[in-house]
Amino acid sequence: MQLPEPQSKQYSSLLNEIESGQVKIPQFQREFVWDMVKSADLIDSIIKGYPIGTFIFWRTNERLRAVRDLGNFRLPEPRDGEFVNYVLDGQQRMTSLFASLKGLKITRESGRVDDYSEMYVDLDAPEDQQIVIVDILNKPLDSLIRITDLLTGSFTMLASYDVKYHKKLQHFQNIIQSYNFSIILLKDAAIDVATEVFTRINVGGKSLTLFEIMIAKTYDSASGFDLSERYRHLIRELTPHNYETISDTTVLQTISMILENDCTRKQILKLSKHQFINAWEPTVSAIKSAVEYFKFTYGIPVSKLLPYNALIVPYSYFFYFHKDIPTGDKQKYLQDFFWRCALSGRYSSGVEGKLAQDIKRIDLIISNKLPQYEWAVDISPEFIKNHGWFSAGRSFIKAILCLYAYKQPKSFNTNAIVNISNYWLKQANSRNYHHFFPKAYLNKNLKWENKDFWINHILNITIVDDFLNKREIAAKAPSKYMAGFKKKNTLLEETMKSHLINDLETFGIWDNNYEAFINKRAKAISFELKRRVIEADVDRNAEAILEEFYEDITDELIIE
Repeated sequence: MQLPEPQSKQYSSLLNEIESGQVKIPQFQREFVWDMVKSADLIDSIIKGYPIGTFIFWRTNERLRAVRDLGNFRLPEPRDGEFVNYVLDGQQRMTSLFASLKGLKITRESGRVDDYSEMYVDLDAPEDQQIVIVDILNKPLDSLIRITDLLTGSFTMLASYDVKYHKKLQHFQNIIQSYNFSIILLKDAAIDVATEVFTRINVGGKSLTLFEIMIAKTYDSASGFDLSERYRHLIRELTPHNYETISDTTVLQTISMILENDCTRKQILKLSKHQFINAWEPTVSAIKSAVEYFKFTYGIPVSKLLPYNALIVPYSYFFYFHKDIPTGDKQKYLQDFFWRCALSGRYSSGVEGKLAQDIKRIDLIISNKLPQYEWAVDISPEFIKNHGWFSAGRSFIKAILCLYAYKQPKSFNTNAIVNISNYWLKQANSRNYHHFFPKAYLNKNLKWENKDFWINHILNITIVDDFLNKREIAAKAPSKYMAGFKKKNTLLEETMKSHLINDLETFGIWDNNYEAFINKRAKAISFELKRRVIEADVDRNAEAILEEFYEDITDELIIE
């Protein structure tokens, strides 16, 4: 990269470059927010010969997603092969300047329209007062001239003003037309350098995300590729499947992993526009296949239940290179991979490096080989009991919630399948979560040590629908409220099996035996997990290995 180059441009040159598409505002800049009064102050400073600050341009022949319209003015696309100057600093000033000098109409988000042609020079104003104004109430009209008329009005129009104003008109016109706008040009810089410059300049604002940078980098006007629009379209397509919470970062990681077996920020920024655009559609297809697999094979109805968003990456990678639904050993190996990641806290840290390692395991599965794992999982009833404090964000808990969801839990009172919603699962006190032994009942009756831990335990959580009358249950013992449901629901035994409460008699429900309930449900969950995990040598010392991992984990929100 060359050293920044200071330049200056006059009014006509700067406006011509904007009008021809040689100066552009990249889309990652914030919306134009200056109002007309603040814009008038800017033009007032110019007319008085004050400095208005330096613009920083990034000169490049890359094509970024840029602002297409300024109000009612369509900004043209630059010609192919031409260099473009993207505004890294000074966007508000630049837009104000252009809107004011061109007399544009700007429609705000509120719907208000600001007409910049209604900006005036007050020819009677003293030099030490505001000369450029927008409020002309009680001002004599013959002492006012629009900014646009001052700059482009005919000789006849200007001459029509009282002769006492002629010198001022000429003076103000000359100042604007000869004003030197200070510019620093950043040349031969990569996009990540340019965006880093932008971020450092805008220290008071929000740093650009990786996705915002990639939107700018991959924009292609010729093919109509706009990453922002494509991502929104993908989310719209995933919304009917209740997988609309998949993040833009996960999508970027997926593409980079497919193309380069690496998904670090540095690697993602290295992806060429051509590579990225060509990979987009097949990657989107693979993501959709992964979502369908999670939903219909693993029975995970909503994305909020996924233990990690990052699991989308290896599964999309699998379906990118393996178009068919896995069967036989591949299906077992892929299932084993999912539960090992979910139960072990695999992606709780160092996600990018672990994804790079795990893609090699996915390659082995594609080749119909069982991968080796250096991390352990413990699915014994005792481990589940000892590590089951309920926190909706923990992957271990989400894994068990996935198991609950797979059983298609049914309504206690109607035996209808429970509707599980991403909207409800946004918080830990979700309507979908219910303490089977009510908190109020256990707070009064449970005498165990560490009582809060055992009350707010995954083994005491069931997934229910919004129609379950929790106020009716309140602080009642399970034997009482379940007796009420038994009268309403003749299939209650079947209903409770869908919650992994397999026997109303032996699970301690009728005699309110919480210890029996916890022990029986831990065994039922352990049994289901053993059907999904292929035991490996590393698992035989799992308790010792995992204790160190879990001892530093602190609890999060406890459900109400």
